[in-house]
This record gives sequence, C-alpha cells and structure tokens, in this order.
Amino acid sequence: MEAYILDWLNLLLRWLHVITAIAWIGSSFYFVWLDNSLVQPTDPELKEKGVGGELWAVHGGGFYNPQKYLLAPRQLPEHLHWFYWESYSTWLSGFALFSLLYLFNANVFLVDRNVFDMSGSMAGGTAVAFLVFNWLIYDAICSSIGDRPNADRLVNILVGLQVVVSVWAACHLFSGRAAFLISGASLATIMSANVLVWIIPGQRKMVASMRAGQAPDPIHGKRGKQRSVHNTYFTLPVLFAMLSNHYSMTYSAPHNWLVLLMIMAAGALIRQFFVLRHKGVYNWWYPGVAVALLLAVAVGLSPMMRDKPVPAALHHKEAAAPVAPSATAAAEGAAKTDAAPAPAAAAAGGFAQVQQVIEARCIQCHSAKPTLMPVPGKGVLLDSKEHISQHAQQIYQQAVVQKSMPLGNMTNITDDERAMIGKWFEAGAAVN
Repeated sequence: MEAYILDWLNLLLRWLHVITAIAWIGSSFYFVWLDNSLVQPTDPELKEKGVGGELWAVHGGGFYNPQKYLLAPRQLPEHLHWFYWESYSTWLSGFALFSLLYLFNANVFLVDRNVFDMSGSMAGGTAVAFLVFNWLIYDAICSSIGDRPNADRLVNILVGLQVVVSVWAACHLFSGRAAFLISGASLATIMSANVLVWIIPGQRKMVASMRAGQAPDPIHGKRGKQRSVHNTYFTLPVLFAMLSNHYSMTYSAPHNWLVLLMIMAAGALIRQFFVLRHKGVYNWWYPGVAVALLLAVAVGLSPMMRDKPVPAALHHKEAAAPVAPSATAAAEGAAKTDAAPAPAAAAAGGFAQVQQVIEARCIQCHSAKPTLMPVPGKGVLLDSKEHISQHAQQIYQQAVVQKSMPLGNMTNITDDERAMIGKWFEAGAAVN
C-alpha cells in the first residue's frame, strides 16, 4: 500500500511540476519574443504617453495591442499583474518531487559507489548543498561584477565556467542519472532565485518609487534584465537535464559530464538563434553548431563507438571491479549484492537461468521486502515466476534495451546476463 501511495504522489507532483513549468517557460519565452518584436509607435498620442514600443497581434479570434513604456506610464494603474508564481510553483513542485524520488531513496538513486563511495545521508546532504552553493557562487559573480560598465561578457564567461565545474563535480560525486538531474536542478534553482531575490524585488522598488513620485533607480532594471537574460539561456539546458533520466545512453556514458555539457551548449545555442530571430536576425551558425554538437554526441554514444576502448583519461569510474559497500552504507541497511556472475549459460536463455539472474540482480529492489529500498521500486515485484511473467516486457525494456536497470548497476549485472534475458524475451518469455 505504501508503494501505491508513493506512486500517486509521484504522479501528482510530476503532473503539477510539468504544468507549472509550461506556464513559467511559456510566459518567459513570450516576453522575450514580445520584447524583441516591438516596433516604435507612429501614433503621436502613444509617443506622448511615453510608449516606446507596440505590437499588433491576433489570437483566438481577438486582436491584441500590447504596449511597452520607455519607463512607466505617468499614472500607475492600481492593479498590476506580477509574473512570479509560475517560477515559485515550478521550483517548489520540482524540489518536492526531487525529495520524494531522490532524497527519500538517496542510497539507491544518488549513490554509485563506482563513482564515489558515500552514504545515502551524505549524498542527500551533498545534493542539497549543490543547489545552495551553485546559487551563492552565481549570485556572487553577478553581484560583484555585474554592475560594472560593459561587464556582461566577463560575467557570462565566469558563469559558463561555473556550469562546467559544477557539471564535472556532479558527475564525479553522484550516479549518472542523479548527476544530470542535480545539474539541471542547480540551474533551475538559480533561475527561480533570480526571480525571488532580484527581479521581483527590483520591480517592487521601482513601482514604490513611482507611486511616491520619485524617479526610480535604473540599476534595478539593469540587474533584473541581466538575470532574466541568463534565465532564458538556462531554459533549454534545464529541460534536457530533466528529461535525461529517460535516456540512460547519455548519463551512463563513461564521460557523461562531457555529454551533458555538449548537449547543454547545443540548447543554449539554439536559444540564441531564436532570440536573434525575434529581432529579425537569422544567424544559421548557431543552430549549425548546435546540430554538430548533438551529432557528435550521438555518434560518440552509438553502439559502434561504444564497443571501442575508451581512453583511460576519460574514465571517471572503474566498472570492471565491483566495489564493496562502505561501512556507513551497511549501517543504513543497504546490502550490496555479490558481484559474482549468476549461474547460467548465456547462450541458453531459458527461464530457470533468467530467474536466477533476476534473483541475483533485481529482487533487492523488487521483492515484498526489498533490501535496497524501503518499498518495492515502482511497486513492481519480481520474486515469483508469475510476477516475472507479468512484467516481462518492462524487464526487457529496462534491463536489455535501455540498460537503465538495475539503477546505477548497483548489483553488477553483466552484459551476458542482459543478453540472456533478451533471448528469453524474444523467444516468447515462457516461464514453464
């Protein structure tokens, strides 16, 4: 029953997170497009009112005429709509989902002892610290340098270096799947904190000054604009990081930090193309380089290239030798499976041999009383031939096709054992 309740919480939080993220990203993209699509008004009355740009649009059977003031109207309206709850609700729902899935099961989802040997509690604390310290470092860069004249390029370079170091560190501390998610969550935290700490407070100060009959300090608008620009370039990299857990070929690569950085760079370049396009500038070099980066990653991760030996300098873990569980992990009850091969003949692929593999590699998370998780993963049980038959397709998809299970290969399943399961399924998945 507990697993069933957790699945519903997972579903509802994920649904909420996607809905709020669509609202936030949609409004953000719309205002970037609008800001770059406005034209100077020709109506003398609009110019007299202080309107610096306007746009005529048609949508849903209605005509719209948004106008942007150079500073503000002479008389501020009593009611102003503020765009911030989209940001806050996206981050809050995302962190709740991260806590439920990753922090609640840190020993399973965050830890890969072939990457870095630490306890589940240490991994959970480190993951939260990653979010906090990435924001603090980013904010320090922007606050200390961003107000200087012509400092945008230097700020952008330093922020880019921070992203590189952060991704590299995450991929050398956490399991690949978690590292990608935490890297994206770090950027998302920066984005939402920008809205909370700088953009909205700056706008409130400007509105308060105007209502008091005082000239607003333009520094608030400059700071808000700088953070808003960073947010728009972070968006596509964050979206990929959030989707990456469905594609183990990316996060399970031996040099996964480079894979993530190349795909993030491609996302930022694509966003730059559209930002310029809104201004009527078509620079095809940006999408061209982005496509080249994505092709390079796709080729590098292809089965043909994966079969070739990887230079030792690119390896961040030694997968050949199984790693015994640490004492702290044992104290938490995370019993590591012996890495000895399951007794079977890979060529046979019969159910008896497949069941032995599942008992050696899978039931630690998928039994009525799992040893690596508090409840059965996704509510899936594999501790009987009836359960194995019921979930045969999922076993094939997760363990053979995607190779995303076991998580982080904690139980050291071998390629021969995956192949055996594949042959069994392709032959009809009989359990007799």
